[in-house]
Amino acid sequence: MRPIMPIALLALTAGAFGIGTTEFVIMGLLLQVSADLHVTVAGAGLLISGYALGVAVGAPLLTLATRSLPRKTVLLALMAIFTLGNLACALAPGYGWLMAARVLTALAHGTFFGVGSVVATGLVPPQRRASAIAIMFTGLTAATLLGVPAGAWLGLQLGWRATFWAVTVIGMLAFAVIAIFVPAKAGEEENAEPVKLRDEVAVLARPQVLLGLAMTVLGFAGVFALFTYIQPLLTQVTGVSDATVSALLLVFGGGLAAGNLLGGKLADRALMPAVLGSLAALAVVLLAMPLFIDNAIAVTGFIAVFGVAAFATVAPLQMRVLEQAAGAGQNLAASLNIAAFNLGNALGAWLGGVALTHGPGLRSLGGVAALLTLAGLALALVSRRLEQRSRPVSTQLSRAA
Repeated sequence: MRPIMPIALLALTAGAFGIGTTEFVIMGLLLQVSADLHVTVAGAGLLISGYALGVAVGAPLLTLATRSLPRKTVLLALMAIFTLGNLACALAPGYGWLMAARVLTALAHGTFFGVGSVVATGLVPPQRRASAIAIMFTGLTAATLLGVPAGAWLGLQLGWRATFWAVTVIGMLAFAVIAIFVPAKAGEEENAEPVKLRDEVAVLARPQVLLGLAMTVLGFAGVFALFTYIQPLLTQVTGVSDATVSALLLVFGGGLAAGNLLGGKLADRALMPAVLGSLAALAVVLLAMPLFIDNAIAVTGFIAVFGVAAFATVAPLQMRVLEQAAGAGQNLAASLNIAAFNLGNALGAWLGGVALTHGPGLRSLGGVAALLTLAGLALALVSRRLEQRSRPVSTQLSRAA
């Protein structure tokens, strides 16, 4: 009998931790990179945009290119790309090389989480699939809570290159544990034939899959419309110190971890209600921001709840796309949904910036963010309505009875 949460899931979590750390740690290294490579802080910030572009491009391309390979082989190849990419970052002689290395590293991101989600769901009983995805994504929350602060501290003490050397070592360790603990046939169906390209791409013709991707982009965009500007919001509106901001970010990371696991459990119980409920809860939290932002004690509670609400959406949104893409197109759909999360990040950050430049300023961010998440919720309601209409009449009558 297989354990409910096998050790192979922890191996996937280790890979997620490394990838999450390298994605976000650059935010804490911008000043060091800027000074060392003689570029502006804004130019250094483009390293974040370059990574997001790499995720968006790499997710579909690598997923399609590796569709005929065993999923464990794909995961190992992706961790090799990730490790080599971080090594290239550590050795980059200039800004252009660092940007290229960041994009190379990002290519592995979307496909790793996409294929990893499929593998994770195959390691557990059907009723635990969303929780398995949440366990793997715990690597991302751990990266936010532990990896990013540790990487920023290491960069401050030994230089930004030391951080990328450390992440390179993490990549090597993740490669090893995946090689040892993930079963050779993980996520594979018995006697399954190689997936044909047209069958993989055909999943994009399913309206529910496209709706799921759009729900992810808009629903999660609300998170980054606010979170991207959390430092100026806390220092200029709440009036706390930079040191306090660091402490509050740890509180936020703890909320992310709790919300991630909560979202997985709720999705295992009832998937679509979890999607609707998590998006609605996130919108309410974002709308409530003005009630708490002027008081340092109140804002601490808000930051914690914001973290919970933000990541409670992740497992339900990922599981929804996987469910609707059941069959040959799961790898592609799951990877595209990871790209959708990143597009949501970029969209939210951009619209938040527009609100700061052309709108009422920092205090408006909660409302802007909530509107984005409410748009995602509206699409989720449309998706549920279409699903209900497509059910056979007999099924609807039996449910009503």
